[in-house]
Amino acid sequence: MTISIDFAAIRSTPVACVDVGGTKVAVSVADRRGLHGQLTEPTEKKGSNDALAQQVVRMVEQSCSAAGVSRTDLTAVGISSCGPFALKDGMVELSQPNICGGLAGPERGLPNDWQTAQLEAPVRQAFASVSCTVRVENDGMAALEAERRWGALQGVDHCAYVTWSTGVGVGLCVDGRVLRGKNGNAGHAGHMFVSDDEESLCGCGNHGDVEALIAGNALARRFASQGYADAATLFKAAGAGDAAAGALVDEACRVLGRMLYDLVIVLDLQRISLGGGVFWPNQAHLLPRLHAQLKGRLTALTDGVELVPAGLGDKVGDYAALALVA
Repeated sequence: MTISIDFAAIRSTPVACVDVGGTKVAVSVADRRGLHGQLTEPTEKKGSNDALAQQVVRMVEQSCSAAGVSRTDLTAVGISSCGPFALKDGMVELSQPNICGGLAGPERGLPNDWQTAQLEAPVRQAFASVSCTVRVENDGMAALEAERRWGALQGVDHCAYVTWSTGVGVGLCVDGRVLRGKNGNAGHAGHMFVSDDEESLCGCGNHGDVEALIAGNALARRFASQGYADAATLFKAAGAGDAAAGALVDEACRVLGRMLYDLVIVLDLQRISLGGGVFWPNQAHLLPRLHAQLKGRLTALTDGVELVPAGLGDKVGDYAALALVA
C-alpha cells in the first residue's frame, strides 16, 4: 500500500510521534522529509508505575538521534495511547487492562500491581525545558483523526475507526465532531458487555465483555488448549479450512459484528474503517463475515453503511500520533 502525504505541508518543525499499545510502543520523528528514526519495543510493564512513561521519554530521545534531529528542536510530542484514561491533577494516566495488573488481579497474569500507569506528567516534565508541547489522546480517537485527514474516512461526517488488535478500540465522529467524553475515553466499546461467560476475564476485571472474548490476547488465552496458540494460528487454520477454527472465527466475527451494529444504530454512522494487528492481515476473511452481522437488520439504519479497511493500512498508528500534532 502506498500512502501519499505531503509532509512539507504538515510541519515545518520536527515533532515526535508516539504510539502506545498494550503490546508495543512505537516512536518516530516527523518533519518536512517524512517519518524517520522509527523504533519499536515491547510495552514496559515491570517496575514502578512510571516505567512506561520513562520508556517513552527514552525512546523519543533515541528516535531523535536516529533521525538526525536534536532533542531541543522538537516542538511537539503527540502520544496516541490505548486507554482507558484516568486523570490525576489534570494529567493522563493509563488505567489500561493489558498494561495495569492491579485492575483484574493476579489471575490476569501481568507482572505488576498497577492501578494506573503514569504517562503525561513525566513526559511533560522531561520536555518542559525545550518548550515542547505534549498532546495525549486515546489511540482510537487519534486513528480516527488520521483516517479522516488522510485515510478511508475523508469527507465522512458520521463515522468510526475500529481497531481489532491486542484490545478492541474505537474512535467516533458524529456530525463532523470527534467525540472525546469527560476524560477522553469516548469509544471504549471493547468493554461493552456481550456475554455472561464467566470464564472470559478481561484485564479491566469484566467477565464477558468484547475484549474478554475476542481481543488478540483473549483468543490466545481462550483457545491455546484447543491447539491455536495465538490469533495468527487460529486465523491461519480457519483460512486453511479447519472447521473447528472456522467456527471459532465465525463466533468472533459475530461478537465484533454485533458491536459494530450497535455503534451504527446508536450513532447513525455512514462508514467504519477497520485496522489493527488481528484485523489487518485477515481482512479478506473477516470483512464479509462482519458485513453479514449488519446486513438486513433494521435496514433504515444499516442500509448503505460501509465497513472498509483502514486507508492508512498497518501504518495507522504512526499517522495517528502525527494527526494529533499536525
